[in-house]
Amino acid sequence: MKLLNLPAPEFTLKDQNGYEHGLKQYQGEFIVLYFYPKDDTPGCTTEACSFRDELNNLKEHHVQVLGVSADTIESHKKFADKFKLNFPLLADMDKKVVNAYGVWVEKSMYGKKYMVIQRDSFLIDKNGIIIKHYEKVKPEKHTADVLADIQNLLALKGLP
Repeated sequence: MKLLNLPAPEFTLKDQNGYEHGLKQYQGEFIVLYFYPKDDTPGCTTEACSFRDELNNLKEHHVQVLGVSADTIESHKKFADKFKLNFPLLADMDKKVVNAYGVWVEKSMYGKKYMVIQRDSFLIDKNGIIIKHYEKVKPEKHTADVLADIQNLLALKGLP
């Protein structure tokens, strides 16, 4: 695993229940900050449910999962309730965080250009440093990749 060493841009965003979350409150834990295009769409649902199903395994390794999209708090609430999601979904309606992380990108379909959140994730270490950037992730295998990377990273450091 190639490790990066970049400071993670700080942010404060509200989750589906109206609570604020920022990087500083998770110091001492790993963070998977995953960006996704839209609530309750097939790929986004697959990815979110995979994180939901593996959250206990991730928590055993002191990993906090935070999902981010530009959807509203209300949309996140419906999505989280519908699929019983057990981690925060953060609302970045003004797109400051997606811009700070470079995942608000231009795409083109049939000659028409549009802006969208690219499905990328960042693994952030216990000190707020980005150690891995997952680009254009595959929703059905992303959680397994993250878990394997965490386990490999801890093994490299001689930790359980």
